[in-house]
Amino acid sequence: MAKKKAQKRLSEKNKQNEDNISVLDHLDQNVYAKLKEKQLQLKREADQQKEAEEERKREERRQREKNKSFEELLGESDLDWRKFK
Repeated sequence: MAKKKAQKRLSEKNKQNEDNISVLDHLDQNVYAKLKEKQLQLKREADQQKEAEEERKREERRQREKNKSFEELLGESDLDWRKFK
């Protein structure tokens, strides 16, 4: 009876070990390094695109502000003629 329990525990351990095996265990170190490098490269590219988009939006806002008409500027002003009466 003790042998059966021991065998059962061993088979359960083996199952857990098989479940815990990761992709890294199956990949060659060179392949893993290449994948990590590609991941970093894609992240850098995404950051650069995000930064370029933010710069474009800042430039658009600046141009919009530069080209506002007198009416728009007056409408945005918080000056009230009643205060100066």
